Amino acid sequence: MLVSWYSTLFRNKGDIMNELINVVGLGYIGLPTALMMASKGLNVVGTDYDKKKIEMLQNGNLTFQENGLEELYRKAISNGITFSHEYKTADIYIVAVPTPFHKQNKKIVADYLVNAIKNVINRCKEETVIVIESTVSPGTIDFFIRPIIDGENTKQGKRIRLAHAPERIIPGRMIEELTQNNRIIGADDMETAKKIRDIYTCFCNGDIELTNIKTAEMSKVVENAYRDINIAYANELVKICKEAEIDVYELIRIANKHPRVNILNPGPGVGGHCISVDPWFLVGDYPGLANIILAARKINDSMPEYVLSRMSEIMETNHIDSINKIGLYGLTYKENVDDVRESPTLQLLDCMKKHLAKGIRVYDPYVHEDIVENQYHDFHEFIKGIQLLVIMVGHDEIKKRSDEIEHLLILDTRNIISGQEVFKL
Repeated sequence: MLVSWYSTLFRNKGDIMNELINVVGLGYIGLPTALMMASKGLNVVGTDYDKKKIEMLQNGNLTFQENGLEELYRKAISNGITFSHEYKTADIYIVAVPTPFHKQNKKIVADYLVNAIKNVINRCKEETVIVIESTVSPGTIDFFIRPIIDGENTKQGKRIRLAHAPERIIPGRMIEELTQNNRIIGADDMETAKKIRDIYTCFCNGDIELTNIKTAEMSKVVENAYRDINIAYANELVKICKEAEIDVYELIRIANKHPRVNILNPGPGVGGHCISVDPWFLVGDYPGLANIILAARKINDSMPEYVLSRMSEIMETNHIDSINKIGLYGLTYKENVDDVRESPTLQLLDCMKKHLAKGIRVYDPYVHEDIVENQYHDFHEFIKGIQLLVIMVGHDEIKKRSDEIEHLLILDTRNIISGQEVFKL
């Protein structure tokens, strides 16, 4: 039965403050979660297999940029958080490791998760609770994780309990969403669910729903599939309106005047580790049933190729004879963050490789390390000599530089720049 619990029901605070929490995986989810818990006075150690990452955190350096993260880091450090390459013997483990999918059959790749769980059970003690925050396909915990736990419980005669609390935050608003978003906790029994709820109420002001593990697994996947479908509808409208010679942005503006219509803005594709990945879990696990979800994935995955076709049209019309005269602005998957996972720009560059096209310039103010060929780190050097600028990401920076690019042809895939020489999707 689904039960709603609130922070006013918080119990046994003293006991929880004395327990050690080992957060496993210090990426875009694990690190903010570990810092947030420590900032609220919980006893936390963060663990990651990447020794370089651990050294950076131990030496006072964050591993990625995020609004409010530095301040949270300082507070967590002052409250005693530590970082280690080694797993610790803890009371509670929060596991936030990557969960990619097989490109061919679309099923989850659970290797990172399985390895993390095996390392945990080698160090954990009696009555340890393992909380999986990684997004997984429904049934992943039963199929991959529970046999490991059951085997360990039988072999050593100790009870290890499982819970699933899928993350619900987005880069750019991680700190705000950690504290304000509602959460879901799935567990095998109410005692375990309440124990983990009490931990999350230390920092989460949203409602916390308690349910079973498989429903919790499904909840995160269907949330992202819902968003993917809505984005796909907007992206399909782009193609229809292009054929019909209609301004899709004007159409969406007018349609959204209806009180029950809210069409999203189209874009060059879908990136990030949630919307572009999670719906594939349902497609892989339920072939023949997830038809709308599959169609949405295909539409959104087709957008980088569509952007390429628009680039080709503009080049031909304006007699641009070389790909070297084109610049891609933006490498991240969304604006004002440094997260490049599954970014539409990287997808577009992969499409270009298939067509043996090389030499296009790339720039992103948030990506400081070279991750692609012909990547520039100075904006003026980047635009020098190009004729067509393709805006793939709507960073605030490019909006402020609009006067510096007004002499260029612009393909604005994000609809953030206006002008006579600006092309849209």
